[in-house]
Amino acid sequence: AIPETVKSISVLDRTKEPGALGEPLYMDVVNAISDKFSRGELKFNYPKIIGGRYGLSSKEFTPAMVKSVFDNLDNENPKKRFTVGINEDVTNSSLEFDPSFSIESEETFRGKFYGLGADGTVGANKNSIKIIGEGTDYNAQGYFVYDSKKSGSMTISHLRFGPKPIKSTYLITTPKFIACHQNVFLEKINMLSEAVEGATFLLNTKLSIDEVWDSLPETVQKDLIEKKMKFYVIDAYKVASETGMGVRINTIMQTCFFAISNIFPKEEAINMIKDSIKKTYGAKGDKIVQMNFDAVDKTVENLYEVKIPGNVTSKLQLQPAVSGNAPKFVMDVTAKIIAGKGDELPVSKFPVDGTFPLSTTKWEKRNIALEVPVWDVDTCIQCNKCVMVCPHATIRAKVFEEKNLNGVPETFKYTKFKAKDYGTDMLYALQVAVEDCTGCALCVDVCPAKNKKETRLKAINMAEQLPIREQERENWDYFLQIPDVDRKKVNVAKVKDSQFLEPLFEFSGACSGCGETPYVKLVSQLFGDRTIIANATGCSSIYGGNLPTTPWATNKDGRGPAWSNSLFEDNAEFGFGYRLAIDKHNLQAKEILKKLISDIGDDLVNDLVNADQKDESGIYEQRERVETLKQKLNEIEKAGANGKSNDVK
Repeated sequence: AIPETVKSISVLDRTKEPGALGEPLYMDVVNAISDKFSRGELKFNYPKIIGGRYGLSSKEFTPAMVKSVFDNLDNENPKKRFTVGINEDVTNSSLEFDPSFSIESEETFRGKFYGLGADGTVGANKNSIKIIGEGTDYNAQGYFVYDSKKSGSMTISHLRFGPKPIKSTYLITTPKFIACHQNVFLEKINMLSEAVEGATFLLNTKLSIDEVWDSLPETVQKDLIEKKMKFYVIDAYKVASETGMGVRINTIMQTCFFAISNIFPKEEAINMIKDSIKKTYGAKGDKIVQMNFDAVDKTVENLYEVKIPGNVTSKLQLQPAVSGNAPKFVMDVTAKIIAGKGDELPVSKFPVDGTFPLSTTKWEKRNIALEVPVWDVDTCIQCNKCVMVCPHATIRAKVFEEKNLNGVPETFKYTKFKAKDYGTDMLYALQVAVEDCTGCALCVDVCPAKNKKETRLKAINMAEQLPIREQERENWDYFLQIPDVDRKKVNVAKVKDSQFLEPLFEFSGACSGCGETPYVKLVSQLFGDRTIIANATGCSSIYGGNLPTTPWATNKDGRGPAWSNSLFEDNAEFGFGYRLAIDKHNLQAKEILKKLISDIGDDLVNDLVNADQKDESGIYEQRERVETLKQKLNEIEKAGANGKSNDVK
């Protein structure tokens, strides 16, 4: 029942109905009021009814946005059709709101935890909610934000708990506690900008307590000082290594959280964590449980509070999400999404037809590997097995002539090529894209070469990424400008030679050490410039066709795989449809060629129709013929097609 005092109604729909007079709930309200009015049963004056959209594609809907809806309704001339939470600058239907407006209780704890996919951060926070919910009278809530990269991308956990019921069905914007579980995030994201005064910041870093302050960007230091925050650090990976936990830092960071948040007395919190560990890992055996217990105890010993100086001393600036060399669309749209600010993008920035460019993963430079492969030139036997097995195409090899060496960086490595397949006096280089590497170490595992002086070492070995990042970035850029080997000369039947071909599938969002992507990459190397892919839904469609970046790439001629995924269609049928269409187009092209044989010439038509395209040479020659055909068709069109214009086009 609607109160008789109502004068205005604002109806919110979480959908968009193109072509309809209005969204479903809005139309229901209008029809209900109109029906009552037409029958004379309405007990009040016909109200003003407006409609709007909210929450589309998981857009936030906060109290500030609710307030803007009421503010709009209160206007003398409100927007009749509006959107809220969307920067709709095409039809200007969006309502403005004050992001700082909040109704959250001061008694409610609000924490944000920044982790790396697969490091255990999300699982640890879910466990924390369970501990708090079961061990106290507090109400608890958790939201977890992560993209569909299988692992290795940033995750953000939003935790709330407090004595009052929590009805905040939106993400945290004013945290009292912020934890950064991966130091690399601080280089690109100002995660302290939202922190309230007196908030606590926890950082996982390899740096000592004396070094960490000078390593922070200027904006981070400024926020820590001006907001009078508390600052704690721990080397969680060191603790994990010493206690046999590998790279799983979830238990360690969870212990840090309870140790400094003062939700429980420290001893009580540790006992509760250990009880939780027993429940979670008990089925995996006493050894796993004890390793986690050791990690908890060791954490308390290695957690330090950093005294915050009174002045900003850093000149370090936040790094841009992508380099300044990126194309305009990548700079304007993709970079924003990579930086976690995609929600701020206006509608006008998005392509009308929904198409996004290829070859965009190369701009991400995630820098998520703590250790990366380093090539030992003298030990290497040039087998290219490391290149073959690399899941993310971050290790590349090239064979080239000495004349291609111009302006070589001081630390760039190369050596004489041992084989004679591509001529005499050729050079060989193996290069790693350290900023794109995920640190899986499969290359080290597969390497057959042993260092004779130190047998524990191979021709490729893992080393810390940070000290060599700058020099290897320069080396990678230089390596890319060295010409690729002539595809026609490559013996694709050999693993070694196939890896001199340019991969057109690179830096995907697949898990570190993925076993699928080396095969996908190999397909792109062997056939990529002419491949048409029907991709079934699963891992390969997620790491292969996801936003904001795409690993499928094009070569210098603009050729690359044509890719599509049909979620609700049998993929075998989907791919078969591809085949039928290609065969039909091929048949049509041959029929048209024969109709134009007098204009084009017998020899060219016969060569095109009967071309042998079984190898790279045959394909190259056919492409040369197609270019010749295009020139002839242009000449025919200019001279007048004589009734054959449709065929010529």
